[in-house]
Amino acid sequence: MTVSTPASPAGSILAVNGGSSTLKFALFQAGVFPARTLSGSIDRIGAPESTLTWACEGAAMVERQTINASDHVACVAPLFACINNSLSQNPLVAIGHRVVHGGRYREPQLVTPIVMEELQRLSVYDPEHLPAEIQLIHEFTQRYPHLLQVACFDTAFHVDMPRVARLLPIPRRYEQLGLQRYGFHGLSYAFLMRELERVGTPDEVNGRVILAHLGNGASMTAVKHGKAVDTTMSFTPTSGLPMSRRSGDLDPGLVAYLARTESMSADQFHKMVNTESGLLGVSETSADMRDLLKQEQHDPRAAEAIALFCYQAKKWIGALTAALGGLDTLVFTAGIGEHSPVIRARICDGLEYLDVALDHARNESGESVISKDNGRVTVRVMHTDEESEIARSVSERLGEPK
Repeated sequence: MTVSTPASPAGSILAVNGGSSTLKFALFQAGVFPARTLSGSIDRIGAPESTLTWACEGAAMVERQTINASDHVACVAPLFACINNSLSQNPLVAIGHRVVHGGRYREPQLVTPIVMEELQRLSVYDPEHLPAEIQLIHEFTQRYPHLLQVACFDTAFHVDMPRVARLLPIPRRYEQLGLQRYGFHGLSYAFLMRELERVGTPDEVNGRVILAHLGNGASMTAVKHGKAVDTTMSFTPTSGLPMSRRSGDLDPGLVAYLARTESMSADQFHKMVNTESGLLGVSETSADMRDLLKQEQHDPRAAEAIALFCYQAKKWIGALTAALGGLDTLVFTAGIGEHSPVIRARICDGLEYLDVALDHARNESGESVISKDNGRVTVRVMHTDEESEIARSVSERLGEPK
């Protein structure tokens, strides 16, 4: 189970992107602008059979293998078996990790005992992701104890949001314990803003932008003058928009109500809103938007799940536009945002009052700009790449004076 990539005297950067039940990874040729040489993923971690897929950059064929991945640590050995031949040609010089919650860290951090201690402290903030990410870092450290490793935080993009956007309306004493609105998907948003600078106009980059990351996890962020001013997710990634399995925003009174009427514990409520809700909960059939779109004509539950998703997305665009004081650019990204023209159209339908005018032919064909030429708001479809953002952050660390 080996693959090969072109030789590079600069060596390789490994980007590791661990989710709750998936692990994406990519190899990059180290340099000022890291070049991707291989991509892969491991899906259904914790299930009886997991799937490892990988391909060299530009290769027509994708390799696939069934593996036993009981947890994230169990993924490391097959991952290295997959990339081993590449590393024999281009030795590993650094590893970058996506870390969902970084608390108040403002930028990527070299992995040190102090940083690991802080991540352990923060793990209660995000029990779905951080414990597994910490275990992955430990495992890679055991294999490469002297190799530079960098933790790249999804929360860092939002750390300078205005204070009013970070405050939670609960007793002030909890703020001292770190309870505030953090925001997530920051690596995706950082990449998108760099891409917008490359493909857009200066007015767009410095203007009022809403970035809509719509995938299994879904969020939106409002950006003005290149800085985040508000976002849909809050203290945890469960909040904001309804997602594939996460509920999004709920009345907090549900906690007490379900505790009284169904004897639901805090852990059971946590499981419900993170794994049994969202599109899956409303449709009762699937967490996958593609499945629901196929079923909506004959299953009203699927139709309602789609309608709720689009309705809430439309509401959030209106709210974030208010926070921005107007809208210049709307960007759709991630699995649903990039690949579902019907969902993009339904979300934009009714936003004419914001001067959002979709060109339906462009939208159906998946062009990079899907708004009408005479529309005031530019609507874009952009591919996001969290692994590239990780590699770029690692590359900057490699370039720092030792």
